[in-house]
Amino acid sequence: MNPSVAWETGADLVVVGGGIAGLTAARTAAARGLRVLTVSKGSSTDTATQYAQGGIAVVGAEFGDSIESHVADTCAAGAGLCDEDAVRSIVAGGRAAIASLEAAGAEFDRAADGSVARTREGGHSVRRIIHAGGDATGAEVQRTLDGAVPTVQFDTTALRVLTTDGEVVGLLVRGPDGLGVVHCPTVLLATGGLGQLYSCSTNPAGATADGIALALDAGARVADLEFVQFHPTVLFAAGTTGRRPLISEAVRGEGAHLVDVTGRAFMAGVHPLGDLAPRDVVSRAVAELLHDSGDDHVLLDARRVEHFHERFPTVTASCFQAGIDPATDLIPVAPAAHYSCGGVVTDTAGRTSVPGLLAAGEVARTGLHGANRLASNSLLEGLVVGERAAIVAAERVGRRVEVTDLALPTYRRIDRGVLQRTMTAEVGVVRDAVGLAAAQRVLAQGVVSEPPVDARAVEDAALTAAAEVIVLAANHRRESRGCHTRRDFPESAPSQRRSLHIERGPDGRLGIVNDDVMTGAS
Repeated sequence: MNPSVAWETGADLVVVGGGIAGLTAARTAAARGLRVLTVSKGSSTDTATQYAQGGIAVVGAEFGDSIESHVADTCAAGAGLCDEDAVRSIVAGGRAAIASLEAAGAEFDRAADGSVARTREGGHSVRRIIHAGGDATGAEVQRTLDGAVPTVQFDTTALRVLTTDGEVVGLLVRGPDGLGVVHCPTVLLATGGLGQLYSCSTNPAGATADGIALALDAGARVADLEFVQFHPTVLFAAGTTGRRPLISEAVRGEGAHLVDVTGRAFMAGVHPLGDLAPRDVVSRAVAELLHDSGDDHVLLDARRVEHFHERFPTVTASCFQAGIDPATDLIPVAPAAHYSCGGVVTDTAGRTSVPGLLAAGEVARTGLHGANRLASNSLLEGLVVGERAAIVAAERVGRRVEVTDLALPTYRRIDRGVLQRTMTAEVGVVRDAVGLAAAQRVLAQGVVSEPPVDARAVEDAALTAAAEVIVLAANHRRESRGCHTRRDFPESAPSQRRSLHIERGPDGRLGIVNDDVMTGAS
């Protein structure tokens, strides 16, 4: 074994990530008797789950809701790229997944009659969003799952998924005790999103596309990464970068509306649902208004929302910290990177094209989201696919795992500040050929270095790889669809109603795969 390896261990399943998808899988697998090792480079406070405000979209009997209605709303938001069978499968699994979460101790808000309270968010035709703590649903889910999976190895960075003859045999990591190898037949990537590609994001600091880079290196495909959802109402503060608090879409669901700096309501003529239009529509409308006006933010008027402080305590706290009282003041907001609709290509149980490599949660592309995520479908997906991935892992217990290659991959890296400024300016809410070409020139300046083993360097390499995928796909998608908007191609093109699958070729270059032919490599 490589002498630089300080320790070795074994497991039936290694989960990479400590959010809803990863912990759900770990809990389910452990209940089935699997030896599970969960590793996280950060802590339980560094997950997107922790910050999720809106809730979980799950069909109930109230308001005339149905699975088919939820499927229809999801596919409408997905702008023609949802896999309808996958949508139906995941939506249908929602109620059982919620029951399992409640059995683990999760408590959701109740209406006056004792039933689970429901609200409505953008793109939903009925009130089907359940929530906890008003606008602290993610925190309640995280609390529940942290208690159900008490043993997580924190401060541990995944460096490479190890394969032999194209099949997973282990995971190479760096933890508190140095470089280590976990021998295992199954690895689940549940690493979250890529919001740190942009100067401002609702994502935690650890959302650096780690799982995308790990999957590409292992031979898996990714798709739909050009569809980065920007949340339209993120609390704005001039000159501020990094993670910014979002103003939950549920605020507009309860009656708030957007106005420009002159007080003009501008969404009524943009979409039939007005302020409750899908997120891509609202973000694009705000971005174009700011582009035309030269302003740097718009305003959210929530003064008519009753009992705002009680209904939205998390939003209230963020606003108070900024010197704003939502009950009496207009809230300055602007779009910011929020959710990656694409990811590692999987089925609805998390399987990738690499035997033994699974992915679940935001890092995965199941076909649920298509070109734009419907609000509050993400926690639903994490619960449902996380449980199913554990079942897949159980089926692989006992497979032979023989590690034959510990070599680390070479990495291309761009300075993170340069990368974030470039992606924000050229590959944001609205894109065009000129900006994408500028982004390509910056990415071409990336340096190939010795394999990094410190967490920051690994993150920078992963962010660079994700940026290369997004720019490659955005250049080829010469249309506007979902949350991908091209100013130079403002209409959707029926011929482009398909996902672009991308993989890393034998020469290390990324390319779009069509019938196993690499095109557009860069």
